[in-house]
Amino acid sequence: MRRTPGLDSLATPALHTEGRVTLRVLGTAISLLEELRLGAERDLGMTIVHDNQDFVTAPHKAALEPNTYDIYDQCFHNLDIVWYWRAIQPIEISRIPLWDEITDLTKTGRISPNARIGQGDAPVKKLYVQPNLALDEMPSGQISMLPTTHNFDSFAYRTDVAQPNQMTSWAALLDPRWHGHSALVDEPAIGIFDAALAAQSAGLMTFDNIGNMTVEEIDRLLDLLEERKKAGFFRGFWRSAEDAANLMSTTDTRIQSMWSLGISKLNLRNVPVELANPAEGYRAWHGGLCLSRHLSGRMRDAAYDYLNWWISGWPGAVVARQGYYMSTPERSRPHMSEAEWNYWYEGLPAATDLPGPDGITRIRPGAVRSGGSYWQRANSIAVWNTTMDEHNYLVRRWSQFVAA
Repeated sequence: MRRTPGLDSLATPALHTEGRVTLRVLGTAISLLEELRLGAERDLGMTIVHDNQDFVTAPHKAALEPNTYDIYDQCFHNLDIVWYWRAIQPIEISRIPLWDEITDLTKTGRISPNARIGQGDAPVKKLYVQPNLALDEMPSGQISMLPTTHNFDSFAYRTDVAQPNQMTSWAALLDPRWHGHSALVDEPAIGIFDAALAAQSAGLMTFDNIGNMTVEEIDRLLDLLEERKKAGFFRGFWRSAEDAANLMSTTDTRIQSMWSLGISKLNLRNVPVELANPAEGYRAWHGGLCLSRHLSGRMRDAAYDYLNWWISGWPGAVVARQGYYMSTPERSRPHMSEAEWNYWYEGLPAATDLPGPDGITRIRPGAVRSGGSYWQRANSIAVWNTTMDEHNYLVRRWSQFVAA
């Protein structure tokens, strides 16, 4: 049996013990925004270096090269392999003064007592560190990562060719009327759930647990998708929000998997697009910040300062302008205009032009965010982005499907 490495045996001395601190942050374009890097340098008096990788490279590098970063900015569904190799160290809740203000969505899996817990890797299932270093939902004095940005994704459609009443279910992604005009995100732990929700909603197949499929269920779903691909059903596949926006703005793609950042890019291009509010619920994701295993002394203190800065208010306002939510929303509110708060969090029509993180107008007056308020959307989660037990098998089958 393979032994899990221990924390103490892998520790290395702290870096940058004299002079100005440099913090290296590994992550993806989801939250490694230049505006945030500059803001952290301004507020914390540190040098912040972003290592921006794609969704495949980032977790692989985080697990195998922990000495190359200080902070790992990731999603909960990518936590398992990094934690298994002890590439990151537990975070002491006692060093997070605003912990009590973090929403219950992360701590309990529900934004309100009566809300359903989405299937799959709800963050709470991997949040708390136990004495034996296992991760589960039993509260303790340590956490695996500090919950920060999150969102509730679905699919987008061109409003010049599709009516909202045609887009109330995930089944639309596999509707024959969109033959040759549909696209999926090419990331197995994400795209599989868009496809599974679509197949289940369309009555093409069912799952015992859509958040943890069996090999047989994976085979059946991928066989279905591969048959469609060979028949020309899918227009394309994408791995970045930029690619997603390009598919919908420069090709004949009319419906596809979509992230908030992609919608923002399409708004800038004046492409008539809307994010669906599916009756079955959203595919949700939750990001956060982790401490590299090598941190100690002054560098660990600096890293905690960075973690606490992220949930202090201003960073949450920046990510809101990109369409993401923050785990301490009330801290962000004073850093947003009333019109911004009402649009992004309350789900009300935009009263004025609203800027993106870079200051360029992204939202026009009268626009309404689909799905309603933050609390309404958080109450409608079908499944979380998840690394399933059969993830390795899924990756092989997914690669075959995309290459077919």
